[in-house]
Amino acid sequence: MLFEQVLGLQHIKAHLTSSADAGRIPHAQLFVGPEGCGLLPMALAYAQYVICNHNGAQDRIAPCRQKFEQMAHPDLHFAFPVATSEKIKKHAVSNHYMQEWRQFVHEQPYGNLFDWYRCIDIEKKQGQIGVDEAQDIVKKLSLKAYEGGYKVMIIWMAERMNNAAANKLLKLIEEPPEKTVFLLLCQEEEQIIQTIRSRCQILHFPPLPQDTMAEALVKRGATQQEAMRMAHEANGNFNKALDLLNRDSEDLVFEKWFIQWVRSAFKAKGNKSAIHELLLWSEELAKTGRETQKKFLHYCIMAMRQALMLNYGVQELAYMNIHTDGFQLEKFAPFVHENNILDIVAELENAMHHVERNGNAKIIFTDLSIKLTRLLHKKATKTT
Repeated sequence: MLFEQVLGLQHIKAHLTSSADAGRIPHAQLFVGPEGCGLLPMALAYAQYVICNHNGAQDRIAPCRQKFEQMAHPDLHFAFPVATSEKIKKHAVSNHYMQEWRQFVHEQPYGNLFDWYRCIDIEKKQGQIGVDEAQDIVKKLSLKAYEGGYKVMIIWMAERMNNAAANKLLKLIEEPPEKTVFLLLCQEEEQIIQTIRSRCQILHFPPLPQDTMAEALVKRGATQQEAMRMAHEANGNFNKALDLLNRDSEDLVFEKWFIQWVRSAFKAKGNKSAIHELLLWSEELAKTGRETQKKFLHYCIMAMRQALMLNYGVQELAYMNIHTDGFQLEKFAPFVHENNILDIVAELENAMHHVERNGNAKIIFTDLSIKLTRLLHKKATKTT
């Protein structure tokens, strides 16, 4: 992938190319940014620039780029979250899924972790970068570069690396072999252990500008008006913008669950039949995979914050668009206010914490539903 194929982020492209041209290529870099901002495309473009443009021979550049187009350059290595599946019964590592990975990167370079899990049929599991993966990385990087230049290891979603793997890689990241570059990509910097972070040069990526995304959507067949609307709703996340364009966003499913949930919660005060609806809702959600549950809880936090913005008249920050007829976020907004928003978000985050730790999903969502019912009926502070 070339830098010109990466959307926006001109200042980051300039920084990476100028530092590489000046011979300043840090051995460990941490790219941090929100979903859909282009961490993986930028890492691929940078890896190609370092390997193809800095191997000392101009006649090798074209063949090198051709290998990168096929994602088959022998000096480019990957690690990403995986889990056991029908294909791999035990000791799953990235090498087992390289064919699927190449397809995923080719089709969805801005894709998120859930998209990847769906690609390898593990959406009901929680993938990780484990100690078996760390051993593989050590083996790969102990070999000499195939073309005698740089080797690059891209670790995608590095926050999914468990402590055993992180500790095993600590020494290698601190003192890698000559001309070996680590690129760690993550959305949540604080989830990476401090000893790893302290050994990396950190580069923060902003969300993509609305105009940049709209221009890219027009090239993919959207009208200018549609492109601007979808780019606004995506809020800097190009992956979500593409999902909206293709009408394939999981947010459309989450929206229906959310509306059903809050409607039942409103009716549940003193209404036994509505309590039964909440229990049935919790059972249905418990049947989905844990990654789906976590993404839904993220969606709920986002929806509550958007409702709060509307309640306090900050429309310019309200980018969410509800597609279901008969439900308006503006009418729901007055029920989210200063007296309950912190408690609502805290309960949603606690539920996410318990889901991540393999708690009983039915109990988690039943408890959350009952608490939400109480919190939504809490009165706002009266103003004089």
